[in-house]
Amino acid sequence: MHALRHFYASTLLHDGVSINAVAEFLGHADPGFTLRVYGNLMPGSDDRARTAVDDALATEDAPAAGSGT
Repeated sequence: MHALRHFYASTLLHDGVSINAVAEFLGHADPGFTLRVYGNLMPGSDDRARTAVDDALATEDAPAAGSGT
């Protein structure tokens, strides 16, 4: 049963489900606990973070660097 729970959590995290949602689905009262237990299962999070910032900066609505807005 533990292996299935671990698989479930790792699959959700790998696909980008928020740690808050995963914590709720697993019945954890504290998302911090979930992050401490399963945080190592988020291998692509660095790449997703870079992509999110790159995408935000590439949009036409993004403020220009140094514009102060």
